[in-house]
Amino acid sequence: MSERSLAEKLLEFRSLNEDFIKPSFATITAFNEHAALPHYRATPGSDMELTGSGIFLVDSGGHYVGGTTDITRTISLGIPAERQKTDFTLVLKGHIRLARTKFPSGTKGYQLDILAREALWKAGLDYGHGTGHGVGYCLNVHEGPQSITPSVNRTSIEAGMLITNEPAVYRNGEYGIRTENLMLCYEDEETEFGRFLKFDTFSLCYIDKSLIDKLLLDKDEIEWLNNYHCDVYEKLSPHLTDNEKKWLREKTEEI
Repeated sequence: MSERSLAEKLLEFRSLNEDFIKPSFATITAFNEHAALPHYRATPGSDMELTGSGIFLVDSGGHYVGGTTDITRTISLGIPAERQKTDFTLVLKGHIRLARTKFPSGTKGYQLDILAREALWKAGLDYGHGTGHGVGYCLNVHEGPQSITPSVNRTSIEAGMLITNEPAVYRNGEYGIRTENLMLCYEDEETEFGRFLKFDTFSLCYIDKSLIDKLLLDKDEIEWLNNYHCDVYEKLSPHLTDNEKKWLREKTEEI
């Protein structure tokens, strides 16, 4: 298997869905040092076979009758190195912190961006792109006006907005790690201090536990991950064969 053949296989799987229209953007399938390039696209000249151990990143999406998707997962082939596990877990901490946040109405995306980066910053790490962008239905997969980024954007994050959550880290010439889900903003409660909003994570795909250093996660982060994996299994398993259910159960077991 190679980067290009896996992108083609993913398109084949998507095409089996009767509601599938077309990819929402060119699929990124990137192995090892190619994954350190955030917008890499495999070409006949760069196509790499997935041999030996390493980090494999897939960023893909589709236009469907029911909506447009954008999701990224990073998985380990073989036994990951400790630094890879540390990097992955710090990215995951930022992803979870943003997914769990509660904030007052009127909050701007740049005010939330630090939530996804703080754990990375503490370790002297960062990433050079935004944390979240809007996704248009059968339109632009990067669509405003909402965003979560260090750059000042005067648009408030409001109920009904769909936005990505995709912190990352890239080791030039070695590997890249990114975990991306789609989130929907909704109204949580109104108190004497005003209306408060939260995010509901929509994307359903397991997060590679072999890349997680559990010692770096706190109790609330572990609870979020276990609840998320439970949700993934409960919602996807009715559509799977017995063998597929067994495979997904292993991927989503509690840590």
